[in-house]
Amino acid sequence: MHHHTLHDWQHEHVFLGEHHDRHERRTWLVVGLTAAMMVAEIVAGTIFGSMALVADGWHMSTHAAALAIAALAYRFARKHAHDPRFSFGTGKVGELAAFSSAIILGLIALLIGYESLVRLMNPVPIQFGEATVVAVIGLAVNLASAWLLAGDHHHHGHDHGHYHGHGHTHGDHHHHGGDTNIRAAYLHVLADALTSVLAIVALLAGRVYGWSWLDPVMGVVGAVIIAHWSWGLIRTAGATLLDAVPDQTLARSVRERIEVGEDRVTDLHLWRLGPGHSGLIVSVVSDTPHPPDVYKQRLSGIEGLSHVTVEVQACPNHPQREAA
Repeated sequence: MHHHTLHDWQHEHVFLGEHHDRHERRTWLVVGLTAAMMVAEIVAGTIFGSMALVADGWHMSTHAAALAIAALAYRFARKHAHDPRFSFGTGKVGELAAFSSAIILGLIALLIGYESLVRLMNPVPIQFGEATVVAVIGLAVNLASAWLLAGDHHHHGHDHGHYHGHGHTHGDHHHHGGDTNIRAAYLHVLADALTSVLAIVALLAGRVYGWSWLDPVMGVVGAVIIAHWSWGLIRTAGATLLDAVPDQTLARSVRERIEVGEDRVTDLHLWRLGPGHSGLIVSVVSDTPHPPDVYKQRLSGIEGLSHVTVEVQACPNHPQREAA
């Protein structure tokens, strides 16, 4: 049973997210929805002359690719979860996919911004009515996709949001502790929804007030917002790929629990192994050292520590640590 393997992961080096399979299924479903709508928007935007609509369509095409990367990452991570070639399992495959998705998101922001500026200098006639209808349909598809991914995105974050993610332990920052891959997919869909909304606003304003210039201006606005999301995703996924300490609060907590009496921590490595899983390697010196299991017992109850290695060395009469 799937639930039994969850309890055995610590020794098998399988550090996949708790909802890995469900995330994978829903991501593939969103890939299909996005790809179908992408074709419709590009064709309609070209026929009706709306830059905002064409931008939304091409934007969607890159999202379809990024979402496919996310889905394939889930498949690869699951397939190779027990592969001994991966020292700490395949939990970070999703981070690699998310980083790739963020690069794609940034590139498409540049493309939309460039194309919009070109259209601002060289306006083309827009068939507002037809383009608006297609943009509304696109928004509906985006919202349906966001709904499919948002439940998993937020639910998973709450499950494992206590000891992960740049010192944040609650509230709006819980996504840092969850599955970055599903968060990347969610942001791609959200970016699609944003460009759809901007396209609809621009098209309606153009139809009612004759503000044709607003269509490409909205393209620039969308590009800036999407670039901002991309940068945030690059920082989050990149930090995990570089084995950055996921939570300074957790690191301090580990040190405080270990340093009892004459025991002192001389080396501490804390990093993220996958969604909801962190690895810890700690070196302890002491006048009267205990067996490693004693120190592991002191760390029991800390959520998210899935792989703990303790090194103990005797060091009689070592100097006391200076007061902080």
